[in-house]
Amino acid sequence: MRKNIVAGNWKMNTTLAEGIALAEGLNKALTGKTTNCEVVIGTPFTHLASIVRIIDANKIGVAAENCADKAKGAYTGEVSAAMIASTGAGYVILGHSERRAYYHETPEILKEKVILALANSLTPIFCIGEVLEEREAGKHFEVVDGQIKASLFDLSAEDFGKLILAYEPVWAIGTGKTATAAQAQEIHAHIRQTVAAKYGKNVADGTSILYGGSCNADNARELFSNPDVDGGLIGGASLSVEKFMPIIEAFDK
Repeated sequence: MRKNIVAGNWKMNTTLAEGIALAEGLNKALTGKTTNCEVVIGTPFTHLASIVRIIDANKIGVAAENCADKAKGAYTGEVSAAMIASTGAGYVILGHSERRAYYHETPEILKEKVILALANSLTPIFCIGEVLEEREAGKHFEVVDGQIKASLFDLSAEDFGKLILAYEPVWAIGTGKTATAAQAQEIHAHIRQTVAAKYGKNVADGTSILYGGSCNADNARELFSNPDVDGGLIGGASLSVEKFMPIIEAFDK
């Protein structure tokens, strides 16, 4: 059975002190609580080692928001997958639309990042999704298929099975717009079929596919009730324990 996952992506927010306080608050909110999903928080690089030390690893996983496409060397300012793993973090968010758009990350660059993440025992949360023009032109299936195939389909079935996918309609990120539950289910089911065509039904059925794009306390339960939506990659709402917890609790019966 695939896992239900709610992952927060803090992006370029919080100082170290603020991030520690936020992680401590989430840790406290989850203490003594049984959740029906795994919880992951994606923090800035500067926070990783400190936050790993203070959270209950049985309750919260920690992700980096990116990693380099090189193993090591003269790449000033870059942070390698090995460096991330050395902090105790277990996940890394790759292919986010902001990285693709603002930093021109290509499918080939992302392929290398995924390979390095897996080589260092990190679980990639790999993001895919279309912009508004592509959605309006009816190209959303074509776009997500292309992103998956170009960066991930050289992996073995065993390695692909270690990934988490996150579908993020770019037009819904930070805009307040959200794909309807039906739209989310339609494209998540399509993504799972694309994976099944390459790797078989067992791998596809075991792959968690998260929804990212203005998911919040008001719509999480409806989105997560879809059979092919296995949780969310949450942006702004993950910066507040009061807003994040109801999303985590959306999996409660």
